[in-house]
Amino acid sequence: MTRGRVAGVAIAAVGVSLPERALSNAEISLTLDTSDEWIRTRTGIRERRIAHPDQAPSDLAVEAGAQALERAGLRAGDIDLVISSSLVPDMVFPATAAIVADRLGAGAAGAFDVQAGCAGFVYALAAAAAFLGSGMYETALVLGAEVVSRGLDWTDRSTCVLFGDGAGAAVVTQAPDDAVFTFDLGADGAGMPFLNMPAGGARLPASEQTVRERQHFLKMNGREIFRFATRTVTDSCVRVLEQAGLTVRDIDLFVPHQANLRIIAHVAERLGFTPAQLVTNLERFGNTSCASIPLCLAEAQADGRLKDGSRLLLAGFGAGLAWGTCVTTWRTS
Repeated sequence: MTRGRVAGVAIAAVGVSLPERALSNAEISLTLDTSDEWIRTRTGIRERRIAHPDQAPSDLAVEAGAQALERAGLRAGDIDLVISSSLVPDMVFPATAAIVADRLGAGAAGAFDVQAGCAGFVYALAAAAAFLGSGMYETALVLGAEVVSRGLDWTDRSTCVLFGDGAGAAVVTQAPDDAVFTFDLGADGAGMPFLNMPAGGARLPASEQTVRERQHFLKMNGREIFRFATRTVTDSCVRVLEQAGLTVRDIDLFVPHQANLRIIAHVAERLGFTPAQLVTNLERFGNTSCASIPLCLAEAQADGRLKDGSRLLLAGFGAGLAWGTCVTTWRTS
């Protein structure tokens, strides 16, 4: 695992983009052996957004990024660095970040993707904070953009009911020294079999056989992911709070990755967070992977819970098996 502390860096604005179509549990149950009650009691999800066939992660990321820049009072030319994270990106290469930077008008910015499963957004924040904290850059745009629905086997009720599409963007800027990013990042590659997409890469290239065997879809062992998340995320949160010299009472909002309501409730209870400190949107959007944390931040800002100076604990986890946790400050002035 890797721990880090960067002073003088903060999140200044967020933007979001959500597909128009809402897919309810009841609609899924028309073509799959499941029900609204079965899905809700096991996951906490009622509906999720599904991208239009013409929409890719970069399309949603461009909308979210433009909104974040506007809210930060910046132009695309002010961005020095674009970092994107996706579970299912536009393509293997080039980087989705490069596509988004070009379309936003930030073509001169450095741009790259991170691949850390659903922990990708926090990993991308850590990379941005490191670049800004070193003085190399002044402003970064961090993206979590997902069209996970394209990577799902819609005949597998254990996975297809969980995920939704959407994108979030965060503007990360230099800030007063009391604005501190504290990170705890890690990965356990031995957990690879529990969450992966087997085919499509160099190890198992696309072929008639891989398509016939449905190896190009997300595969997950839900029981093992639950065990990993409830143990590892809790421990990571404790470490990152200790590193920041803070306690749960010092945190204004706890924003976990929106994977499953049972996981979220278990971790929040073990850490001692109150309902008022917890931010969730799982019921309406499902697991939006790398987009889930910025989508939650935007909602918290919209309903008045996220204010200038708010201390945040963000926790992502997923394929790898990877985890990324950070304590940061929200700065709009």
